[in-house]
Amino acid sequence: MTREEKSAVIENLTGTLTENSIIYLADISGLDALTTSNLRRACFKANVKLAVVKNTLLAKAMEKADKDFGDLPSTLKGNTSILISETGNAPAKVIKEFRKKSDKPVLKGAFVEEAIYIGDDQLDALVSIKSKEEVIGDIITLLQSPAKNVISALQSGGSKLSGILKTLSEK
Repeated sequence: MTREEKSAVIENLTGTLTENSIIYLADISGLDALTTSNLRRACFKANVKLAVVKNTLLAKAMEKADKDFGDLPSTLKGNTSILISETGNAPAKVIKEFRKKSDKPVLKGAFVEEAIYIGDDQLDALVSIKSKEEVIGDIITLLQSPAKNVISALQSGGSKLSGILKTLSEK
């Protein structure tokens, strides 16, 4: 790879890191071609982009990006794949589902909305992260709950009251 090609790859990676707020790093070494293809298919279905990157080029791109990746560059050893998604828990769900059949991919680390997760032991925490849409839905449900209770209480009280008046008028 020439110096110009390396700088082009670094610029491309820097742009990708800057534009996306959900970035996972995983090790998929040791997977055969069929298994790797199945992983790529699973990522595509979950709207997750998967790419294999060189550690040195990714480290330089992380330095150039305007984000603080903390200790994430320290995980860049061995083979590294980058998984990018719009949803915070989508790559974690793909990895967890895929590991039911295989012991790979191994999660190295993740950068999710300014939070940094290091190590494969963080996978369960990442799976349980709610997406923005889920959090907004929960908030709306919480806000609607008191209003629904008041409305149902008024409606039930109204039917009781009309029942009592009807009974009294019949007597």
